Amino acid sequence: MVHIITRRGALALGAGAAAMMALREEAAAQQIPTQPADPPRLPIESGASLRVIRPARFVAPDEEFFRANTEKFSKQFNVPVRVDFVGWEDIRPQTAVLANTGTGPDVVIGWSDDPHIYADKLHDLSDVAEYLGKKYGGWQFLAEKYGKRHRTNNWIAIPLGGSTGPLVYRISAVKEAGFDKIPEDHAGFLQLCKRMKEIGKPAGFALGNAVGDGNGTANWLTWSFNSFLTDEDGKVAINQPATIRALEYLKELYPTFVPGTLSWLDPTNNRAYAAQECWMTPNGVSLYFALKNDPNTRHIAEDTDHANLPRGLAPDAPQSATIINAMVFKSVRYPNAAKAYIQFMMEAEQYNPWLTACLGYWSHPLKAYDASAVWTSDPKIALYRRGLDYRYWSGYKGPITAASGTAASEYVLVQMYASVAAGQATPQQAVQEAERRARRIFR
Repeated sequence: MVHIITRRGALALGAGAAAMMALREEAAAQQIPTQPADPPRLPIESGASLRVIRPARFVAPDEEFFRANTEKFSKQFNVPVRVDFVGWEDIRPQTAVLANTGTGPDVVIGWSDDPHIYADKLHDLSDVAEYLGKKYGGWQFLAEKYGKRHRTNNWIAIPLGGSTGPLVYRISAVKEAGFDKIPEDHAGFLQLCKRMKEIGKPAGFALGNAVGDGNGTANWLTWSFNSFLTDEDGKVAINQPATIRALEYLKELYPTFVPGTLSWLDPTNNRAYAAQECWMTPNGVSLYFALKNDPNTRHIAEDTDHANLPRGLAPDAPQSATIINAMVFKSVRYPNAAKAYIQFMMEAEQYNPWLTACLGYWSHPLKAYDASAVWTSDPKIALYRRGLDYRYWSGYKGPITAASGTAASEYVLVQMYASVAAGQATPQQAVQEAERRARRIFR
């Protein structure tokens, strides 16, 4: 098997064109296992051109390889494509404008729940999804969960990948605190965080309105106590004893954090960890990637490892993924070109070099990419291979719908926990307010 990332030192942030091309060729040469499948017939419309928006990159090769793959599509199909990388908090407002006005980008690569907010306004992408699934060994659990419209087999989006947020921690700090590994139980993890605070090497979990990290913190606390926002039928169920226990736990955990986590957005913990202000935090692989490829922080990467978030009372690792989900609105002028573009970007010749260059930051949605050499290139990132195969999702245990997407985008659970951490509400008051807000959304 080709170990692609052994040349990673040549591809630091701001890599040269020669290094990027070498990595692209090496990754493209790897054979990803496939099965025979007939692609859908998508005749490109005459005069077609496309505009694509997607979340801004956290690792430079994400954008570099994405743009290179886009240029490859443009040349092969003679379709000009403009790609705009948009701030993480700005994708949803721009998607809403498109949904309301019918004007805007042709392909929106938005967040996990977003297609379910606008399901009635989207093109069906089942032909593309079924072809890709057949060719590449099927879809991972979360990809199928977020790609299909609830209670149907109709695909309203194509998940391109997902950033999961396990713990990123300094090995030396955990050992100095008296632990050989990250405890899976709540009491043990609390004790670890207390000891890390005592030795001046505190942890930090985002409690601000952060698309990935804030929701990740809130979901972990909820799921690890076996609580849930809605039940299987989609009825609001957050006001339960398990949620109160989670909030009480946070009251003890929050004082162990580095100051300022109530205002942390998605980039904040990356900066705090790199500055050695925070020594343990949930994050995607982007943090490790950046540390590893900067000579000034490489020593931090060497002292860094990853672990699943503490399981607590949950039957499985209580985490999910922030998925980038491609959708095509019915108002676009060139739907076939848009669908062909999405399909092209998921094919192994394009996808595996992108996956590899990102060091697996966007964990893959199609099972065949389990075989990508990126996952054996560095044992410290092996945990991210499973990024889209966890068994928890936004709005768990209920269906993914417009309501679950709205609850995530309005940070209902995040603000519930933040209010208790800030001392602005008791656990009982906080859960009652979250229930009130959720009931307004889940009607």
